[in-house]
Amino acid sequence: MPGGGEDVSRPNAPFGRLLVANRGEIAVRVIRACRELGISSVAVYSDADRGAMHVRLADEAHPIGPAPAAESYLNVGKLVEVAKRTGAEAVHPGYGFLSESAAFARAVGEAGIAWVGPPPGAMEGVGDKVRAKELAREAGVPTVPGYAGEDESEDKLLEEAERIGFPVLVKASAGAGARDAPGAREEGLRGGRSQREAGGRGRLREGSVFLEKLVEDPRHVEVQVIADRHGGVVHLCERECSIQRRHQKILEEAPSPALDEGLREGMGEAAVSLARAAGYENAGTVEFLLSGEEFYFLEMNARLQVEHPVTELVTGVDLVHLQLLVASGEPLPLRQEDVSPRGVAIEVRLYAEDPYTGLPSGGRLLDFASPQGPGIRNDAGVEAGDEVSLSYDPMISKLIVHGPDRGAAVARLRRALGDLRVLGVTTNLPLLRRIADNPAFAAGETTTGFLEGHGLTEPEEEPTPPREAVLLAAAGELSGAGDGDPFGAGPWRLGGATRLAYGEREVLVSRTGTSSSLWEMVVDGETSVVEVLSPASVGSLRISVDGRPVEGGFARGEGSAWVSLGGVSYRFGGLEPPSAEGDAAGEAGGASLVAPMPGTVVKVMVGEGDEVEEGQPLLVLEAMKMEQTVSAPHAGVVEALPYGEGEMVPGGAVLAEVGERGEG
Repeated sequence: MPGGGEDVSRPNAPFGRLLVANRGEIAVRVIRACRELGISSVAVYSDADRGAMHVRLADEAHPIGPAPAAESYLNVGKLVEVAKRTGAEAVHPGYGFLSESAAFARAVGEAGIAWVGPPPGAMEGVGDKVRAKELAREAGVPTVPGYAGEDESEDKLLEEAERIGFPVLVKASAGAGARDAPGAREEGLRGGRSQREAGGRGRLREGSVFLEKLVEDPRHVEVQVIADRHGGVVHLCERECSIQRRHQKILEEAPSPALDEGLREGMGEAAVSLARAAGYENAGTVEFLLSGEEFYFLEMNARLQVEHPVTELVTGVDLVHLQLLVASGEPLPLRQEDVSPRGVAIEVRLYAEDPYTGLPSGGRLLDFASPQGPGIRNDAGVEAGDEVSLSYDPMISKLIVHGPDRGAAVARLRRALGDLRVLGVTTNLPLLRRIADNPAFAAGETTTGFLEGHGLTEPEEEPTPPREAVLLAAAGELSGAGDGDPFGAGPWRLGGATRLAYGEREVLVSRTGTSSSLWEMVVDGETSVVEVLSPASVGSLRISVDGRPVEGGFARGEGSAWVSLGGVSYRFGGLEPPSAEGDAAGEAGGASLVAPMPGTVVKVMVGEGDEVEEGQPLLVLEAMKMEQTVSAPHAGVVEALPYGEGEMVPGGAVLAEVGERGEG
């Protein structure tokens, strides 16, 4: 091996080549597992994902169509064609898209390729909520009282609702989640939205509905199972996923703070019984509603879950490795008694979206810095510089923390959220921090109504950026850390004073001495000496304010400056080019124009002795990949041009001297 290293190839890898039929964070997760196991990974991508992270990481990548998912990631024919053409021995569907499609699983199998997931028949058995509920009852798993009979007339549904007891949920049999939770009686059934969405009435088929007793303000607890084709089934304990918005999970943890050992054992046994009854293989999740000491089967997800990392951290089991192993036909390498959870893990989902409306917010990720330290994991599908597409789920990453107990895990989560830095797109980070800081969350008092019950769905008042944030923004621009020319098309005065405008906040900047990193700034009527200690390269920026160190993040793009300070991001929109406030004139009435940082003179437009007008371009300086035009501060005569084209210029060097025009 080069460098004398150990040969770490894996001749006994379950597969030689695997197609990852997904994108984003889960595709990255599977590709990295392939690397660890010595499996060659094949990625697919739409036109929108041509430069995506999963494409960069895979051993090879192939285009599958336009941005719309229906023409790319949901196109079974294209995916199978790529798998066959590349010689893939297996297909991992990730989650979302076609991960629970029995038709896709069958097509993969018919092509002679292994499917990393449950067999199609098992997927169909647990994918239909009515059939899954029947399976659960047959397996002795508690179910919520309800009705799923063939007569779906409005009168019959109303009669059954009376028997069950209001309020009831009206659900689509093949749909995901509850479509209605009526608090009233007949109004929740007659002409209900769920029947229209389900496609009308009929027998229990795709497009039908059923009734279920509404368990009010329960906990949502799920159990991870994994099964092989030799009859081996184990559960990997439970996760709590109660904190949700519109039935979409936001935060998950393992184990649940609500379960004692008796409940934990009962739920685990129920999940295993259902998996056996369904003839299940590979990874899956059995979901329950928990009300007090009673739990009821909700549904089974026939795939890997988004929240699987919390289970991995508390059990020490790599679920993707296990998935690949059992898909290759190997028996499970662990028994139930081998599963021994330790500590507590919590996961939050970071989305590019408005934190309160949930509306997606795409754009270029100008900066993305993951928190560091023990017990912290960040599963991301993007890096700084990547585009967050509006064509797909706007998840940026999943931040997962692990601690020896729940108190330690909550404290670590709070710290990690404070260290997380995202600039360039609006995210739900403020909501995640409010959840983590809530005393009820710290006490483990989480139910499906947590956000509403604690007023967390109501937007907070926008915080006024502290003075240090404005100083960081100004220092970031003056140190050349922005995206492109930070001062637009207008001339940038390198000498004298400059006014920077951030909305209603203004910064009056003047140089202190000859240092290219030392500035005097006036903000909110207060003057400070600001020194750039470490210019922003990919977001991080360190300055001192009157000798006191301040560290944060800075990025500029699309007409806005973004600053991260103290774990809070601020966006300064409506930026205006700087304007000159005065001239740093020498004793002889001249003006010296000073380089703010090291750079190269790329163009000189005048010569010594030339007469120039105020604002006339003199030369162009390139520094930190930006070209900055140096203009005459006033009408006069060019007295000196110390540097010619192509010459390097140190920071603080005089670039030109312009004297007053003499009397003629």
